[in-house]
Amino acid sequence: MSLHDLPPPRKRGRLGLYLPFALAVLVAIAWTAGWLWARGEARVRMDEGVEALRRAGYDVSWQSRGIGGYPFRLNITLTEPRIREPSGWGLEAPTLEAQARISSPTSWVVAAPQGLTFVRPIGGPVRTQGKVIRASLTHLTETPPRFSFEGVDLTFQAGPGAQPFGLEAAKRVEFHLRGNDQLDEGLVSLRVDEGKARLTGLLGRIAGERPVSIVWNATLSKIGSFNGSNWADAVRRWVDAGGRMTLRQAGVTAGEAVLGSNAGTFSVGSDGRVTGVMDITLRQGPRALGALGETGVIPQERAEAAAAVAAAREGTGDAARASIHFQAGQTTLGPVAIGPSPKVYDVR
Repeated sequence: MSLHDLPPPRKRGRLGLYLPFALAVLVAIAWTAGWLWARGEARVRMDEGVEALRRAGYDVSWQSRGIGGYPFRLNITLTEPRIREPSGWGLEAPTLEAQARISSPTSWVVAAPQGLTFVRPIGGPVRTQGKVIRASLTHLTETPPRFSFEGVDLTFQAGPGAQPFGLEAAKRVEFHLRGNDQLDEGLVSLRVDEGKARLTGLLGRIAGERPVSIVWNATLSKIGSFNGSNWADAVRRWVDAGGRMTLRQAGVTAGEAVLGSNAGTFSVGSDGRVTGVMDITLRQGPRALGALGETGVIPQERAEAAAAVAAAREGTGDAARASIHFQAGQTTLGPVAIGPSPKVYDVR
């Protein structure tokens, strides 16, 4: 008995072999098209934002701009960027690098790998360098957007002809701005750890070589009203809407000298200066105030009078409790005017 020959095996179709490759190519083409569109949108939105700032009186420029990061990120690199706002504050750097994931194009991380320079309207430029200098900007639809700054192992050096800056160095500097749309509220916080201050005279002897620490936490009401064509207009609209800053915690420690506060409410007057009151605790207050008079920060006779007020209110542990008032353009400690109230904007 003989067996029939088996039919030859059929050749497999090649469609199944090539289909995955074809799909991969189509996905790559679609992804590339989407990334190119996102890059174009980033460029357009950036140009629109810059133009809006220029119309508001800001000076914004850079030498060159590059946008890359394909396939999963958007990377923007600016060479010699510079921004200056109408009152004179400014920021410039050799390079700025910004990055966002293509899946989250509204969340940006910005770094200044070669340091940066911030410009004071009166004091002049201060060159800042550090191990880490970076910031993040997210939740752009909130008011205000979430902004955070972090600096590690920072050094500060005033530029040629500029006035000295209060800090020489800091182990860590953090600044945070958060919004809460449900409460129409904003949170502002600042922290400086292990700072090295430029302290002279008696105040320098009080602090010695010990580090200086600073903390500030406050909330701002009616934050949704903080908008305008420039900084001064935004502040005025915020004040007109009933906006106030409420202090939650504040403190400055320089050796044995300590200034602390857990209560205060502030606004801004029509002269552009801070108004309000804050309750403070002073340790080594008379010596510190006397030192401020010796160094010319406060007129000598006012410093002596303020030191007398602090001494009269000292309790146990060399701690004095008092109130600082900001009113009529002046800062007063108890009944003694010790200097002008801090200026928020220039009146023009």
